[in-house]
Amino acid sequence: MFAVAVNEYGGDPAVVELPKPKPGVRQILIKVRAAGTNPMDWQIANGAFKGLMPATFPLVLGADVAGVVEAVGEGTTKFAPGDEVFGQLVVAPIGSTGTYAEYVAVTEEAPLAKEPDALDPMAAAALPTAGVTALQIVASLEPLTGKTALIVGAGGGVGSFVTQYAANDGARVIADARGSAADRMRSYGAAETIDYTAVSAADAVERAHPDGIDVLIDVASDADGFAALASLVRSGGTALTTRYIADADALNARGVTGVNFRVQMSSEVLEQLASDVVDGRIVVPPITKIELDDVPFAMNTGDTHPDGKTVITL
Repeated sequence: MFAVAVNEYGGDPAVVELPKPKPGVRQILIKVRAAGTNPMDWQIANGAFKGLMPATFPLVLGADVAGVVEAVGEGTTKFAPGDEVFGQLVVAPIGSTGTYAEYVAVTEEAPLAKEPDALDPMAAAALPTAGVTALQIVASLEPLTGKTALIVGAGGGVGSFVTQYAANDGARVIADARGSAADRMRSYGAAETIDYTAVSAADAVERAHPDGIDVLIDVASDADGFAALASLVRSGGTALTTRYIADADALNARGVTGVNFRVQMSSEVLEQLASDVVDGRIVVPPITKIELDDVPFAMNTGDTHPDGKTVITL
């Protein structure tokens, strides 16, 4: 089979030919139809999980997947050949269940769910990491009714889903995204938009909301940028980042709850997310399609995360 892998942390990704995996005891073999891309994938390839989880090389990239079960190992009861599934495969050793590949074998207990008939593989592959992260972020902040929430990185995968979930929960959402995404942000329920290519989000929010905001959800800023934006959150509010850069003690000292958010993936939350999409409560952001052969170039040029989601078709 063909896959995109690195031979060492920080190595150049390349399309390589590897043996087709076989399902072991209580494992399933998935024929991959689509693989969602996430910044986490590059971070793993560069060693961000080094020391947290063992790895195997060549390390096949990717975690989000949509595909069909081709075969099952002995003792498997949860899935059967022909089942269409989707989910996130961050399973030790890292690299052994990478989804930028034609096939992947994984334990049936991995966070996978059956793909609803109304959900196509491209959309399903775009959901797991970004959608579940957004769903759980907003659930952790409820109730948001009547609160002003600034979402930084609103145009990307996580941000697109967060904007929708927060607006649906009653927040007055300020979406910080490229100007070209402004109409899309408003269609998601954002009350205000900021074009970060034209103006500083901190300056724009301070002018429009001199008394501060209630919630900051930041999926894009570095430590200094996050600290500047968190200073706009008034006492009693929350400043949350997905990049583990919040100084929780400093924020707590002035009455703001600082959160370094970590997602908790499960089959049940994947099912909830899929239901929200199928029922129309949430829409999948625009998808840019690339092929497996395009991945190394896209990663090396940084052209992998336009507004919305990038999904690899196989």
